[in-house]
Amino acid sequence: MDKEVLTEAIGWAAAGILLLTVGRQVYTQWREGSTRGVSKWLFVGQIAASVGFVIYSALLGNTVFVLTNSFMLLTACFGQVIFLRNRRREQRRAGGLAAGKTG
Repeated sequence: MDKEVLTEAIGWAAAGILLLTVGRQVYTQWREGSTRGVSKWLFVGQIAASVGFVIYSALLGNTVFVLTNSFMLLTACFGQVIFLRNRRREQRRAGGLAAGKTG
């Protein structure tokens, strides 16, 4: 196997692992409907980093990283939307519980 093919294979394998890991976090957050254990800055930071890495990778002409970071950006945006939705639900529930106790 030549060096370039091996290098690309390692890059794509690492990209797949990274996407699966973050994707699993987003899926778990969506499935549980909770923000427990998730920092509000997780996806904000991921979005900012992914935008920077997409630009950087494009300037380098590295297809593996352009695509990986584009998918990471989409995953982070989706995660942020789910986080905000879950946070609003949790706040409504907490407000409903507090109103029920005082009423």
